[in-house]
Amino acid sequence: MLKVAICGGSGYTGGELLRILSSHSKVKVTAVTSERSAGKKVTDLFPSLYTYARMEFEPLKPEKLLKKADLFFLALPHAASQEAVDFFYQNGKKVIDLSADYRLHDPKVYSEWYSTNHNFTNTLKKAVYGLPELHRGKVKKSSLVANPGCYPTSAILGLYPVLTKGLIKSGSIIIDSKSGTSGAGRKGSVNFSYCEVNEGFKAYGIAGHRHTPEIEQEISLIAKKKIKVNFTPHLLPVNRGILSTIYVDLIKRSDTKTMIELYKKIYGKEAFVKVLDENFFPNIKNVAGTNFCEIGLKVDTRTNKLIIVSAIDNLIKGASGQAVQNMNIIMGFKESEGLDSLAVHP
Repeated sequence: MLKVAICGGSGYTGGELLRILSSHSKVKVTAVTSERSAGKKVTDLFPSLYTYARMEFEPLKPEKLLKKADLFFLALPHAASQEAVDFFYQNGKKVIDLSADYRLHDPKVYSEWYSTNHNFTNTLKKAVYGLPELHRGKVKKSSLVANPGCYPTSAILGLYPVLTKGLIKSGSIIIDSKSGTSGAGRKGSVNFSYCEVNEGFKAYGIAGHRHTPEIEQEISLIAKKKIKVNFTPHLLPVNRGILSTIYVDLIKRSDTKTMIELYKKIYGKEAFVKVLDENFFPNIKNVAGTNFCEIGLKVDTRTNKLIIVSAIDNLIKGASGQAVQNMNIIMGFKESEGLDSLAVHP
């Protein structure tokens, strides 16, 4: 059995990691940390996770945790993961970081967008961006995976086929995304309280959301040239889910059927990407609780634009489920191990 520790286990992503791993046949969770909830039982925060009824949250003390696990998930706030990731990695452990601390290859870009320096640039160079559908081979050989952000996962998977085939004008990309409130984390905030969110719908982080450089980094690598995008996220009054509508200009005239055939060919062997048939489009309700990304496509022949719609569960494919998917790849397990037991996809 693989011994696993979850650092930062009291938040939404930590809770989802605990839930998913509770049914993983090859994994045993041996430690879970939380600074605010140290000493409390896991079931005090997550009553439904009966598997962990005897387990308590403990403080994050890397030296003490080192012998307790072989693989570490870090579900800590941005900037808080840097040192712990470096410590576990330098001591020969496998690490999957769910924060943004190791996603951006350029430490200067990280500093610009996260307003803090990266103090472990040598370790940063070793990190692999863990979007399995694009980087499965690199993930398999890695001991340090930077788990992608939720918005970037939905956007990059939506754009990958047309970018890799060079079918769109790279300067025309507009990404319009909506997320449930769990994307903001479990911390208390007036802005995300029930009365503030309920019956509301608003844009935020306009022309400055921190996931922008992550999206640009990955799609630039796909296209093999520098690309900038217009990315606007919105807050939905729902618990979970991300729906991204992406608008791009096609270089040559095409039609919906051709685009769907392309996407189905590229993603045909992927366990967790489902390309929908013509005139069917994703709904966050259909992917809630699953590790799936649904993609729907429509070519507006009048304007020669391709409209790409993708949907994921921000806490699963956008965070914890993808982290487990990466763990399975690193360890040589079946890629869907532990993820098959989630909500059944239609």
